[in-house]
Amino acid sequence: MSECVLKVTDLKKRYGEVRAVDGISFEVKKGDVLAILGPNGAGKSTTVEMIEGLRKKDSGEIEYFGEKPVHITKEVKERMGVQLQKSAFLDNLTVKETLEFFGGLYKKALKSSELIDMMSLGEKQKSKVKNLSGGQLQRLAVAVSIVNDPDIVFLDEPTTGLDPQARRMLWEKIENLKVQGKTVIITTHYMEEAEVLADEIIIFDHGKIIARGTLQELLDSVSKGKYVEFSLDKVDGIPEELKKIEGFKEIEKNRYSLPTEDVEKTLSIIFNISHKENFYIENITIRKMNLEDVFLVLTGRSLRD
Repeated sequence: MSECVLKVTDLKKRYGEVRAVDGISFEVKKGDVLAILGPNGAGKSTTVEMIEGLRKKDSGEIEYFGEKPVHITKEVKERMGVQLQKSAFLDNLTVKETLEFFGGLYKKALKSSELIDMMSLGEKQKSKVKNLSGGQLQRLAVAVSIVNDPDIVFLDEPTTGLDPQARRMLWEKIENLKVQGKTVIITTHYMEEAEVLADEIIIFDHGKIIARGTLQELLDSVSKGKYVEFSLDKVDGIPEELKKIEGFKEIEKNRYSLPTEDVEKTLSIIFNISHKENFYIENITIRKMNLEDVFLVLTGRSLRD
C-alpha cells in the first residue's frame, strides 16, 4: 500500500455560530493528486489553510508524514509547498531572481535553472515579474511552491483566469509533479481540471465532506444514466409537457437537457410531444454524466454559486 503523507481527523473550525469546517476527515497517499471541490463558503479553503498552518484549528488532528505534531513544525514546513490563490511577488525582480530569493528561505532548494526549465520559463527568466502574462505568472507561482523540492504541494485554484491554452499547459506541469512522486492537493473551480488531474476527488458543502472517491466512483454513486440535450425551433416558449418531464432543465438559451436511463424511450417521448405541439427537435446530443452533473445532484447548486 502507498504511504499516507497526510491524514486529517475530525477537523473543526467555527466563526461565531457558523461551522465553517464541521468534522472533516480524509487522508492522502504519496504520489496522488487530490482535487477538492465545493461551492463558495463550503469550507474547503479554510480546511486547506489549517493544514498548511496558515489558520488555527479549533479541534481535530492533522497527521503529517506519519507524525501528529501539536503545532505544524518547521521540519514539516520544509517538506510542504504552497501556492496561494493570489501570489504577491516583487514586481522588479526577474523570474530567476524571484526563484533564487524564495529558494534562500529553505535549507534545501532546487536550482533556479531547473525550476525555470520545469515550468517552461526559459524565455522569461530575465523578465521582470511585472511584465509576465497571467499564464507565465501562474507557472512562476507553481515554481515557487516547489522551490524547496517538497513532498506535498498545495495549489489553490492555480488556473483561475487563464485562457484554455495556458490552463492546459499548467495541467501538464501539475501532471509532471505527480510523475516525480509529489503529492498534490488542488482546490479548483474547474470541473474538467479535477476530471483530468485527480486520482481522488472530495466534494465539500456546508463545512462537511458530502462525497469522496475516484471520478468513476462518484459517477456511479449518483447514476449510470446519460443525458439527452437538444434545441427547439419554437421561440415562443417551452411546451408545458416538456417542462413536466422529471429532470428537464434549460442549460442555456434554447438548449435543454433531460437525464435518462433509457435513451430510446426519452427520445420517443420528446418526439411525440413535438409532433403533438407542432415544433421540431434540433441538434440532439447524447452524453454520459460528468463531474458537473454529480456536483449539481449532490449540492443542488453550481460550483460558483
